[in-house]
Amino acid sequence: MFAIPEPLLHGPFARATALDARVPERVLEGTRFRRLHKGVYCHRDHEMTWEDRVLAAQLALPAGARTTGVTRLQQLGVDVGSRDTLHFVVEGDLHLVLDGVFLHRTVKMPPHDGDGVTVEAAFVAFCADARLVDAIKVGCFLLHKGWLDGHLLDRLLTEEKWRRGVPETAYVLPFLDDRPRSVPEGELLAYVVFSGLPTPEVNETISLADGTELAPDLWFEHYEIAVEYEGGQHQDDRGQYVADIDRYAAYRRNRVDYEQVTKELMRSPKATVRRVHAALVAKGYDGPPPNFEDAWPLLSMRLTDVVRPLRAA
Repeated sequence: MFAIPEPLLHGPFARATALDARVPERVLEGTRFRRLHKGVYCHRDHEMTWEDRVLAAQLALPAGARTTGVTRLQQLGVDVGSRDTLHFVVEGDLHLVLDGVFLHRTVKMPPHDGDGVTVEAAFVAFCADARLVDAIKVGCFLLHKGWLDGHLLDRLLTEEKWRRGVPETAYVLPFLDDRPRSVPEGELLAYVVFSGLPTPEVNETISLADGTELAPDLWFEHYEIAVEYEGGQHQDDRGQYVADIDRYAAYRRNRVDYEQVTKELMRSPKATVRRVHAALVAKGYDGPPPNFEDAWPLLSMRLTDVVRPLRAA
C-alpha cells in the first residue's frame, strides 16, 4: 500500500500539492481521501475543524478571494453568528459554486490583508445582513477591543457609499459603545437602553464601603444596584468561577444588591429586561416600566429593513 506523506493526513490540501508529493492519482481518487471541493481533498480519517473548512475554501477559490462579513469576524475570535456558511468576497463577476460557501462579488475589493478583509470592511459586510441588536453587540465589542478604527470606517462609509452594507452601518454607529467587554454585555446593554429603562454605567469601577473595588457590567448608581452577566466561561473557567464567588461575596458583605443575568435568561430578551426592572423597582425605581413597543421591535429587525423606509423618504 502506498505510504501517504504525513502532511496530507492532517488537513485539507490542493490536488497539486498531492501530485507534487508523488501521490498517484489513483490513490488520490481512491477511498483513502475525501473530495471537499474541486481540486481539494483531505484524508478520510481527518476530522475537519471550522478552520480546516476555511482553508479548504481558500484552496478552491481564486488567490484574490478573502474572507468577509461574519466569517472574517469569526476568524478574529468574535463569537457571533452561524458557522455553517463561510463568506468570501472576490473582485469581478466570478460565478463559482462551492458547498458551504457564499461567494460575494464586488467591482472593487475592500481593504484587506493576506487572510481577509479589514475589520472595518468586515463589519460593513456584516451589517448588510445583520439584525440591529447583532450589529450593536458586535460593534461594541470591536470598539472595546480597539479593533475597529473609527477613522478608517468613516473613510469607507464616505468614499465608497455604493458598497453593500454602508447605509446599515451608518445607521448603527450612534448606538455603539466601547465600554462592554464582551459581545453578550453589549447585547444586554442594548436591551436595557431600547426598553426605556434608566441608562446604567458600564464597567465603571465602584468603591464599596469596605474599600473593595469592583467594576459591575451594569451599574445603576442612583439605585445602587449592579447587574452582572454570567456566560458559559463563568462555569467553565475555574479562575473566573473563583473570582465570581469573591465578587458576589463582596457585594453581600457590603449590602450592595446585584442581579445575575445568565446566558439562558438572555435567550428571552423581554424576560431579561423584566428581571432588571423588578430589581430596580425593589430599590425604589418608580419610573415607566419597560417599553416593548416603540424602539424595541427594531432590535430584532434586519438593518436592511430598518433603513429601507429611511432611504425611501
